[in-house]
Amino acid sequence: MGEILRVEHLKKYFSNPSGMLHAVDDVSFSINEGETLGVVGESGCGKSTLGRVILRLLEPTGGRMIFDGKDITEIGKKEIRELRRHMQIIFQDPYSSLNPRLCVTELIADPIKTYRLMDSAQRQKRVYELMDMVGLARRFSFSYPHELDGGRRQRIGVARALSLEPKFIVCDEPVSALDVSIQAQMLNLLQDLQVQQGLTYIFITHDLSVVKHISTDILVLYIGTMVEKSSARELFKTPLHPYTKGLLSAIPTPNVNRERKRVELHGELSSPVDPKDECRFAARCRYASEICRERAPEYEEVLPGHFVTCHNVRQINSM
Repeated sequence: MGEILRVEHLKKYFSNPSGMLHAVDDVSFSINEGETLGVVGESGCGKSTLGRVILRLLEPTGGRMIFDGKDITEIGKKEIRELRRHMQIIFQDPYSSLNPRLCVTELIADPIKTYRLMDSAQRQKRVYELMDMVGLARRFSFSYPHELDGGRRQRIGVARALSLEPKFIVCDEPVSALDVSIQAQMLNLLQDLQVQQGLTYIFITHDLSVVKHISTDILVLYIGTMVEKSSARELFKTPLHPYTKGLLSAIPTPNVNRERKRVELHGELSSPVDPKDECRFAARCRYASEICRERAPEYEEVLPGHFVTCHNVRQINSM
């Protein structure tokens, strides 16, 4: 499978009274067709902003985005409308993202109707196909969002995203608002749909345990910047950045007798508003040295296919 998305030095800044907030700052990666890139990090690190910029729901401040061989960074409204047929999003909170005045069949049919792709009979047939595909019983066809639980509401969101037969979907924390048992069902559904439909995902979450099995590669963000990227297997086996080590050590384990080395993160987060030219993690890093506060580290390949942004990565991992 070939490359479907390439992001090069992407930036998104917001102006506020205190200065310029660097929400996404010099992020680069690529994804191949049929793969999943997990994007993880704490709340406020720029994960959701990254997803929205890629979909052109927000305008980029700088950088380039190439989707399916075409530069989509500065395309016009007409081309963006066509692009949306191939790039969709599943939102975090299905309740707030669904129109409460529409029933299930109307919600799922809405994107098809907007693009005028089918007549009413074909549209209804397609809606039932989508309901079956996402495991939503037809008896809920005329139910409204408030009458359904979170898992069923999220299945509506998945069906809507699939309605235009996209190639690429941004999953923006799609399971974080669900119970743990429902989370597992939703993750299994997304993986099955990926295989059946040949979908490519960006899977955004703050929970590393969620992306472990669904992701091909994982990108770790910290205050808008990349700190580590590798295959999912390699990241869990050999985390190299101190921040990633801290995130992984915080994942709960079902084995209470298993001893784990906890990597605690102390200190305050650096401000993303007009950030200094330094390592943004330095204030919380036990390994920070003088150079970390003098200039920002480069994003480099430390092991084959394993990229890290850290001045002292080799010294840290040789201890």
